[in-house]
Amino acid sequence: MAFDFLTPVENKVLVHGEKLPAQALGKHLKIHTEQDGLPDLESVSIALIGVRESRNAVEEKPEKLDLATIRIELYTLFLGNWSSNLADMGTIEEGETVEDTYFVVRNAVAELLRQDIVPVIIGATQDITYPAYRAFDGIKELVNLVAVDSRFDFGMDDELISSHSYMSKIITEKPNNLFNFSNIGYQSYFNAQEEIDLMERLFFDAYRLGELGADISLAEPVLRNANMISMDARAVRASEIGLSENFSPNGFTGREICAIARYAGISDKVNIFGVYEMENTVQSAQLMAQIIWYFIEGFNFRVTESPFERADDFTKYNVPTDIEQLVFYNSHLTDRWWIEVPSILSPHTKTDNPALLPCTKNDYLEACNQTIPERWYKAYRKGFN
Repeated sequence: MAFDFLTPVENKVLVHGEKLPAQALGKHLKIHTEQDGLPDLESVSIALIGVRESRNAVEEKPEKLDLATIRIELYTLFLGNWSSNLADMGTIEEGETVEDTYFVVRNAVAELLRQDIVPVIIGATQDITYPAYRAFDGIKELVNLVAVDSRFDFGMDDELISSHSYMSKIITEKPNNLFNFSNIGYQSYFNAQEEIDLMERLFFDAYRLGELGADISLAEPVLRNANMISMDARAVRASEIGLSENFSPNGFTGREICAIARYAGISDKVNIFGVYEMENTVQSAQLMAQIIWYFIEGFNFRVTESPFERADDFTKYNVPTDIEQLVFYNSHLTDRWWIEVPSILSPHTKTDNPALLPCTKNDYLEACNQTIPERWYKAYRKGFN
């Protein structure tokens, strides 16, 4: 079984859960316990998995990730107005080798995907993104990955996979299921110019911390098109989580990182959500719990909509430009925007319709002033050629 190597949730978490009020999240979870074993996943929409593997950390981890404290903080939070059922599958401990851990992560995540359950991974180090990505093999042909990170994590060509180089392995290893990679929140001084140039050559998307700090809603269209989110806690400023070592004085605020998590939850395309690199302080455990809470909150307000299926729910705008006529759609229900990308056609989209790329109202306004949106241009150049 794919879940055979998951260990139960710690008893001290369960003891704490017994004292919680009826409205607390911990009272509404199906939990993997030593006494009852793995939970029944029927009707479950989201499943938590802890991963303690940290041997590929760039900065040595002096102690294992304290998942019990994170769980206690999460269980203590009150439910929102939610309809989805949640499960806590327990923890994947370190295997005999890192590859053994990767194998267990990949199989467990793949099984959840096959059951149409969204895994929420709480990982010690971000290299766990790699086996989680490989879980799509045989399930999804093309994957859009978004990293919330101050670094691009490409590393050097000859560098072994680590929490700072896992993206190189994802890009180069076959089968190559990665269609697009986007970074949210990078800080230029943490990234070599060669990495920035590589992002441009591959038509990947990158949004600097300063851009998003001015308007966090710019992250929403990027996350709306993602199949997988990998969030590095070190994208958060040190003061927000009560740490200085290995964290930067610059980064997202707690409010901003929770807004990003909610945007990720709202996206009906997101199949995997992972948060990594959190350290063992009470404040960081609280923030981790709140990030997960906001993802679940967003998930419960997902709306699946398409102008090709319900045209009456959208306003269509045709914008002539010097390159070609751009076509935008604005939803009457959510006020979200999309733009057609005519170079991305079936069979990749499985329809006869052009692909729809999430965008912002500002992209539409810029197009009206004859400025081609950069996100459209990259998608157009990349296509599926």
